[in-house]
Amino acid sequence: MPDVEFEANGGQGTGYLAEPEGEGPGVIVIHEWWGLDDSMRKMVDRFAGEGFVALSPDLYEGETTEQPDEAEQKLMALNMDEAVKQMRGGVKRVLESEKSNGRVGAVGFCAGGGLAVWAAAEDPDISAAVTYYYVMPHGKPDFSKVNGPVLGHFGTEDEFIPPDAARELEQEMNSAGIETTFEFYEGGGHAFANDHDRLGTYNEEYAEQAWRKTVDFLKQNLG
Repeated sequence: MPDVEFEANGGQGTGYLAEPEGEGPGVIVIHEWWGLDDSMRKMVDRFAGEGFVALSPDLYEGETTEQPDEAEQKLMALNMDEAVKQMRGGVKRVLESEKSNGRVGAVGFCAGGGLAVWAAAEDPDISAAVTYYYVMPHGKPDFSKVNGPVLGHFGTEDEFIPPDAARELEQEMNSAGIETTFEFYEGGGHAFANDHDRLGTYNEEYAEQAWRKTVDFLKQNLG
């Protein structure tokens, strides 16, 4: 399915949408700092194949990069108010789908992993969130506003968010009243589940394990 447009709090958002054959839960898929690239579009398609109405909001407005320095610049320049509007608009668009069962979750990778939790704190329609190697340079949301459980995936050799930092985050989220479960993958690096392998850390075995846990978690919590 081609890119779609949707309303975003008085503005206009765009994203990539894929729908299942029958009715199913929804999920917004928040892209890495590279932008909404082909790798993330494949991820959206994969969720649709598992029975989800899946949409990835384009937070960079059509721009992508494969250069880490440029990706970091784009992430740091991201306007959080606008990003929240885009994510909320994406959630609304998913719920408006004729295939939607009326429930929606959020999944994100790297910076998108942080943004997925941020979206859950800002949008009460999000009933579950999955964060892959949570990174969030723009501060933290109010975790007490997250309306549902959170699953996290982290490699023990992640240079961006080391295990101690991840466990501290897990404890902080649990203390805020979120049912939080973080899974740790021994020897896994940052972005271990992303097959574009731009950081040279892709691990097919761990990626598949995390995928199955993610799908099972979302289906269990979204019906």
